[in-house]
Amino acid sequence: MATIDPAFASDATLSTALPGNRRRMLLFGLLGFSAGLPFYMFSVVLALRLQAHGTALAVIGFFAWVQLLPTFKFLWAPLLDRFDVPGFARFWGKRRGWILLSQLGIFTAMVAMAVTAADNDLALTALFAILLAFWTTTLEIAADAWRIELAPTQDQQGPIVAANLWGYRSAMVAAGSGALLIADSAGWMAAYLVIAAIAFLAFPLLVATAPDARNTAGRTSALFTGLAASAAILVVMLVAVAAIGWLVLAAAAGIGFDADANVTPWVLGIAMLPFLAMALALPRIRRATPQSRLRSSAAIGPYVDFFWRYGFGAIVLMAFVSLYRMGDVLALNLSKPMIRDLGYSLSAIGRADSFVALGASMAGVGIGGFLVMRWPLPHTLALGAIFAAIGNFGFVWLAAQPIDETLLYIATGADQFGNGMAGAIFVVYLSMLVNPRFPGAQYAFLSGWAFMLPRLLSGAGGAIVIGIGYDKFFLLSGVLSLAALLFLPALARLHPRAPDSPE
Repeated sequence: MATIDPAFASDATLSTALPGNRRRMLLFGLLGFSAGLPFYMFSVVLALRLQAHGTALAVIGFFAWVQLLPTFKFLWAPLLDRFDVPGFARFWGKRRGWILLSQLGIFTAMVAMAVTAADNDLALTALFAILLAFWTTTLEIAADAWRIELAPTQDQQGPIVAANLWGYRSAMVAAGSGALLIADSAGWMAAYLVIAAIAFLAFPLLVATAPDARNTAGRTSALFTGLAASAAILVVMLVAVAAIGWLVLAAAAGIGFDADANVTPWVLGIAMLPFLAMALALPRIRRATPQSRLRSSAAIGPYVDFFWRYGFGAIVLMAFVSLYRMGDVLALNLSKPMIRDLGYSLSAIGRADSFVALGASMAGVGIGGFLVMRWPLPHTLALGAIFAAIGNFGFVWLAAQPIDETLLYIATGADQFGNGMAGAIFVVYLSMLVNPRFPGAQYAFLSGWAFMLPRLLSGAGGAIVIGIGYDKFFLLSGVLSLAALLFLPALARLHPRAPDSPE
């Protein structure tokens, strides 16, 4: 009879308390909502806030590098598999313990962003944006690991991923349109405070839910212990991020890095380094035995396992996932400043980002989740990439039209439909690449890598737009998304190596 690891006992007990996909879908819809709310606040909404305060376009582009933090989540994802949050884990389990801590971090960081909403000190704005990104990413790591543990097969993943993305995209719409409408009438501080309050609602809901309805003893003690431990962890993270940020800013100033610097060649060079490192390391990884330090290490073993299983095919996989969401990421930070420059008001953008974006996104996610349950993944990946590119081309079309809110709705709807469809398909695809032995670490690595190159280029997006204009920028981003289609024939022939089989 199988036994349950005590560290995951509460999480496993919860899974038995969720007898069908419907309750799991509700759970992961809530978790998606919790992660989607803060994401827009340190990306799209922050870009518009900085633009409103007269920040240079190149500097707004640099702030997109805050979104690079999630691409490096593999650096701390193994900690979430290995360690518990004191107090919270004892009663609610490992996965939910980290989720509860993350929600506290999201709330405090967003309140801090509200207090500094005047953006008088951009270094301080960046500090709290980074903390918000860190805790949002930590929540996603814990939720993704839990999802993969509860639903290990492709047909099980489809509906749960769709529910998670429905929640995520609903929250992005609520944060995007709601924050802009509030900011237009009551200011940026009010916008951030309202979204912070909404983001915190999931915390008491999860606290009130016992993993085992028959045994609620110890909840209060576990809650207060968890809150005390969380406060200490939040302070340590604040000090650590502030210290690292000060060093980075000092180094940037020392080399003359500023808004006038041409960063694009440096970004492209840095993006190529990981591929070179992978190519050099693969021969040794492929020869590694199960007892080797490379494969048995708790820190790097989960990542080595991925390259050991796929060999040089891993480089093809990594190149593909880097390109697949390229258009969506490049459009994220600069589409709204472009629309604002065209002459649309914050309220008009907010209205477009409300029911239009929500309906289109939900439709895209639903169709993507449906198709991935019935079609081969290469076919659905191709369709998702095509619709995502069409969404980017829609901004090129919008820039050539007279100001008309109906046209804004069409462009926004096309972007969100393609984004939603490609996102749902892509999440299932990445989940199927993961070894079930290392769900949290490997999914964090793959999903983080998928957005590393796009977010690197996104940070240079402001400088690129200054050079080529908005229309050519979005044309380029759509073409880059379509370039992922060239990899699909090779991916269809890629299969992982059997465990410890000979070459």
